[in-house]
Amino acid sequence: MLLVIIFGGIFFTLLIALSGFVLSENHAQDVTQQHAVAFNIAEAGLDHYRWYLSHFPGDITDGTGHPGPYTSTYIDPEGSALGTYSLSIVGNSACGVIQSIDVTSVGTPSAAPTISSTLWARYAQPSVARYSMIVNASTWFDGTIFHGPMHSNGGLRMDSTQNNAPVTSSLSSWSCDPSFGCSPTKTVPGIFGTGANQNLWNFPTPQTDFTAIATSFSSLKTIAQTSGLYFPRISTTQKPYLGYHLLFNGDGTVTVKKVTAVNTSLMSLPVDGSTGFSSTARDYSLITSETLLGTYPIPANCGVIFVEDNAWIEGAVSSKVTLIAANVTTQGIYPNIVLPNNLTYTAFDGSAGLTAIASRNILIGPNTPQNLTLDGIFVAQSGAFGRNLYDCSTSAYQYRGTLSMLGTIVSRLRQNNYWIGVCNGGQGSWSGYPDSKWNFVFDRQNSTNPPPFTPTTSTQWQFIDWLQKQ
Repeated sequence: MLLVIIFGGIFFTLLIALSGFVLSENHAQDVTQQHAVAFNIAEAGLDHYRWYLSHFPGDITDGTGHPGPYTSTYIDPEGSALGTYSLSIVGNSACGVIQSIDVTSVGTPSAAPTISSTLWARYAQPSVARYSMIVNASTWFDGTIFHGPMHSNGGLRMDSTQNNAPVTSSLSSWSCDPSFGCSPTKTVPGIFGTGANQNLWNFPTPQTDFTAIATSFSSLKTIAQTSGLYFPRISTTQKPYLGYHLLFNGDGTVTVKKVTAVNTSLMSLPVDGSTGFSSTARDYSLITSETLLGTYPIPANCGVIFVEDNAWIEGAVSSKVTLIAANVTTQGIYPNIVLPNNLTYTAFDGSAGLTAIASRNILIGPNTPQNLTLDGIFVAQSGAFGRNLYDCSTSAYQYRGTLSMLGTIVSRLRQNNYWIGVCNGGQGSWSGYPDSKWNFVFDRQNSTNPPPFTPTTSTQWQFIDWLQKQ
């Protein structure tokens, strides 16, 4: 009897413990299942509002005309109420125009009203800031480190490069000539070379529509005149190379100077290929005379600056700013943007961002620092991003060091910061910032929350960012 009592007690204790464990696991499984149901209901709420916005663009009140949250019952295919989702909707506006819409959805299952899941998503048109680079022409890189997706509508030669994101080309093959290091000219795959991570190369892929990237300069000029900052053309037919020098001060203001004279004797080979290297090819990016116009606060709710002339920009940017250099008054005039010095952000948490759009070229100046830092989204709408080749006899403008960039380059024509084998006819002669000293980092913070009116790659609104908060 004593043994029976002892072993019976042990068995009973183990049975109670096992039963408790089974019940606890069963409860945990039920909770996990209800969390999954809550997640699915919250996701259904996001999908519902994406559908709603596709039919009623810009409506952030769920058709009520009143602020939310907006609660709806989620019905399963059998007609049973699985739970509810509650939507909080916030429109992000600049200059009175909605740029993106943030939707927060909280899903709660009927079977477990104490359990919920919270999802957040941003709905907007995808912008060029989602790429590290978009080029409309064939390009050659040698030794460059890329962080972020890049795409070419032409071919790409990638030698000794490194990338940690997809690299795509719209061509299955292309003709590589001596300007891309192929002598004699030969037919090559859409992307080829000795670069690393070739498993991330993909071609052919659909083209990026540069027409869709086009920005309405007329509407942006109107917005700048009414709510932002606007500076009219001061260049003339006789002197088309004047403009404005803008220095961002890092405190939400910009100091603006009128450029009244530039060096007109500096010979160059233009990066946009508009002319050859001849006595008539001149670079007009060196300022020799300027007058102070004033220091202006950048409107917090409309950071748009429209310069209807050439623009030189440098300094420290502390807010979201879009700067446009374009002429909509006179046909056939396409201003450039010149980068004469470092252009940086004061913070890297997404509160600062710059989109610089030139109707022609975005040029790195001849007398930039030996080691140059450029932060921003740079769009050369009809021209090229890069640095001209300067007269080989002017050594002060030839050899540069490291180019560090954070952001995006969009170039319709072939971009180029580095010229090799151009002076004295040897491969050892070069000019500009070497590809091997170019560190190019994709800006994740501004990719989903870029400065206002950053050019888009599609007219279709979609979820461009998503996360689970709870």
